[in-house]
Amino acid sequence: MLSNYLKTYKMVRTGMVILFALVSFFATAQKFSITSPNQKIKVRIFQHLNGGEGSWYLKVNYQVNDQFIEIIPQIDLGLKRSDQDFSKDLKLIKKSAIHTIKEDYNAIHGKRLHRTNSANEGIVFFENAEGAKMNVVIRAYDDGVAFQYDFPDKEGTFVVMEELTSYTIPDSTTRWLEKFNPANEGYYRKMKDGQLQQDWAYPALFQTTDSTAYYLIHEAGLGRSYCGTKLSNQARGNQYKLTFPDEWNGRGQGDREPTVTLPWKSPWRVIVIGSLADIVESTLVDDVSPPSVVQKTDWIQPGKVSWNYWSHNHGTKDYKVVCDFADLAARMEWPYTLLDWEWDAMGNGGKLEDALNYIHSLGVKPLIWYNSGGDHTWVEATPKDRMLTHENRAKEFSKLKEMGIVGVKVDFFESEKQDMINYYLDIIEDAAEHEIMVYFHGCLVPRGWGRTYPHLMTYEGVRGAEWYNNVPDFTYEAPEHNTILPFTRNVVGSMDYTPITFTNSQHPHITSYGHELALGVLFESALQHMADRPDGYDELPDAAKTLLMDLPVVWDETKLLDGYPGRDVIMARERGGVWYIGGINAENREKRKNIDLDFLPNGISYKLTLIADGDHDKALSTQYMVVEHADKIQVKMLPRGGFTALLKPLN
Repeated sequence: MLSNYLKTYKMVRTGMVILFALVSFFATAQKFSITSPNQKIKVRIFQHLNGGEGSWYLKVNYQVNDQFIEIIPQIDLGLKRSDQDFSKDLKLIKKSAIHTIKEDYNAIHGKRLHRTNSANEGIVFFENAEGAKMNVVIRAYDDGVAFQYDFPDKEGTFVVMEELTSYTIPDSTTRWLEKFNPANEGYYRKMKDGQLQQDWAYPALFQTTDSTAYYLIHEAGLGRSYCGTKLSNQARGNQYKLTFPDEWNGRGQGDREPTVTLPWKSPWRVIVIGSLADIVESTLVDDVSPPSVVQKTDWIQPGKVSWNYWSHNHGTKDYKVVCDFADLAARMEWPYTLLDWEWDAMGNGGKLEDALNYIHSLGVKPLIWYNSGGDHTWVEATPKDRMLTHENRAKEFSKLKEMGIVGVKVDFFESEKQDMINYYLDIIEDAAEHEIMVYFHGCLVPRGWGRTYPHLMTYEGVRGAEWYNNVPDFTYEAPEHNTILPFTRNVVGSMDYTPITFTNSQHPHITSYGHELALGVLFESALQHMADRPDGYDELPDAAKTLLMDLPVVWDETKLLDGYPGRDVIMARERGGVWYIGGINAENREKRKNIDLDFLPNGISYKLTLIADGDHDKALSTQYMVVEHADKIQVKMLPRGGFTALLKPLN
């Protein structure tokens, strides 16, 4: 009997030891926790204890219906410098107190001009085996998470050999990913797992396995001291690791590994989290980026632009075509027209000086294209060398200012190596000195520069309408592609898709006129290049033409009303008390949508002008009605169709 008692005692004691060990394990494993001000997002830092001595990772959770769900189970941390390793043998020295960040600032362009944000920030202080310091700064915002590495030592210049930041994404997580290419002009593909292993572009969109939440992975605050990164799951299918540019990018020019001088902070690693509406409406990429460094900003004027390249690939070579598009801008009351490539070879009745005189005589302002030049691009289009050095840029920008040219389009960068990031910023900063607006093509996607340098108006970094000139598959890809971009690429900054084309270029449309018109509301760009030929706009019904004359390109408010990537999307945007709604259908079937107008202010009546698909894909139907906050409207969309609504307050 005594032996049975002793056996029972030993079993209980052993169980208590195991339980104590498990409690100790979890107490040791989780070292730090931070929650967003609205209590919906939680970030915790853990230490790998099995086979990962001294390595660390983050875990992100999100609250849905009073319960926290796991968003990302593991974000591995660390990097390797040429002198030391900061990915293992890291000892946690201390943790800072949590403090609150609150911001209130105004933007000049974008999805929302007045912006507020709040976050809780904490810092975790590490020391490696050699005693060198690395800190991880973690912020939990109401709409996401941002973290960065901070190396506080006061001296030393080193090469970063590898960044170990890596996002582990479980199978059955729906993901919309674009295969990386240096111009960022691919298609997003929907997947459920990581079986397709390659390099992926930013931003990357994910839907949790239980379908309750979404998150968008990106980076922001990229500066001169680093290169652009991308995501790669080539080593492990469900582990998306930050990866430096390939050696061949930029025709092999520049070093793929960045060089940093201490003290140094990395760009922010950004995860926007929440519903699809939270993703679409977020300004987190700008919020974590440095504030504007441009003091005088009255010369920065967003607007619509007539653009001749889509309909006439060599249009700027022809003086008469240039004049036609200047006339279009004047008729439509658009402030700008673009002189695209080959302006230095203009003929057929006039040269550049003649074209500029004509454009100015109409009260229209010219913008002009440049090749980024250098050995990093294979494109030989001239002028090729005028952006390459500070001296050349200063001379060229001074000349443009004298000629009344207010903005430059700079093309063909083909690399995100550190030297190219510096080249981008050199152009931006020199342009600011001469009050010249800038937009980039054949380029990286936004990293928050639009906040820091508000005269950087837009970027391409998207497979846009010019691809109707390049490949036949865009005809069939565009309807679905157009419904994915508002949830992905356009979330992180201005997007020069060059939309709203009704006629055909080299390859035809299968989107309806209603679909094309709606893109002006759905796609945000501070310089919105209207790509169709003059006849395409002149022959529109009066309501559609008037809408395109008055359509804003910057917004006071943006709201997602309905949609799912690759299926359909309906968005509302507001400017000066006037609301615009745009909706498109990706699918090859007719749809009827009931739109709740409860986003409108209560107590105000609005005149609604609804421009929707007509009897066929090249017809538009216009209706007028008075609506209020409590009303709903029903809209029909043809296969691959769409609609636009204008709501003006009556009082």
